Amino acid sequence: MANTAAMRCESEFEVRFRSLLQRGLELTVPCDPEGHVDLDALSERARTNYLFARAMVGREYAHPAVCRRGRDNAQPSARLQTTLRNAL
Repeated sequence: MANTAAMRCESEFEVRFRSLLQRGLELTVPCDPEGHVDLDALSERARTNYLFARAMVGREYAHPAVCRRGRDNAQPSARLQTTLRNAL
């Protein structure tokens, strides 16, 4: 994967996990356009939260979506949704 510092600063995409239990709550993690997350670039807390959200998909969190950062109502493409579901 690319330089981790560059990913932290320049990533224009994020994986979003919307909470199924608390309306308006979501977990976001920087990623590349394909939805790949560089775990080494995350802090320990962010990594733990990301792995927890992945494990709780369907229970506490909806299937993740890859979106451009800063866009509240961004709709992910069907290809990216399929890629993420297959990765989980």
